[in-house]
Amino acid sequence: MSVRILALVGSLRAGSHNRQLAEAAVKLAPEGAEVEVFEGLGDVPFYNEDIDVEGSVPEAAARLRAAAQAADGFLFFSPEYNGTIPAVLKNAIDWLSRPYGAGAFGGKPVAVVGTAFGQYGGVWAQDDTRKAVGIAGGKVIEDIKLSIPGSLTRFAETHPVDDAEVAAQLTEVVARLHGHAGETVAA
Repeated sequence: MSVRILALVGSLRAGSHNRQLAEAAVKLAPEGAEVEVFEGLGDVPFYNEDIDVEGSVPEAAARLRAAAQAADGFLFFSPEYNGTIPAVLKNAIDWLSRPYGAGAFGGKPVAVVGTAFGQYGGVWAQDDTRKAVGIAGGKVIEDIKLSIPGSLTRFAETHPVDDAEVAAQLTEVVARLHGHAGETVAA
């Protein structure tokens, strides 16, 4: 049985270090786990209840919801923008929290990790992401954390998958999330 983990990246920049972390998670996933990085968060319009109407939900938002419904767990990669969660990630959470009471998170396990330039690695944004996704219906695994500081220098010439310490930590994160998601699927 394969466990599907949907990765959502809070940076749209092509060379984003959080995007690179997500790519590393795909490569480091244990046997039986499939990590898929969702493509197209930047195409999802800002959440607006007026356009969230059955039969006419914007195509990008419908693709996000379909990918989330098919997932057994979620792995968020959040940089820190002005001390908090990036708008694109918050917008994805808003779309996935609806319709009220039947959102795509549905108690599925969620882990939040990331990297940022600052000395704390984006912990404020990651904490805000945990809060928002928990309120939206995700089962946040609070003890799965990875905040990597100094991203601009640490990953200036090294992809995260080639950083032995980061690769080991990320492997542990994905394996633990896989375990939680596997328990949910088996239940």
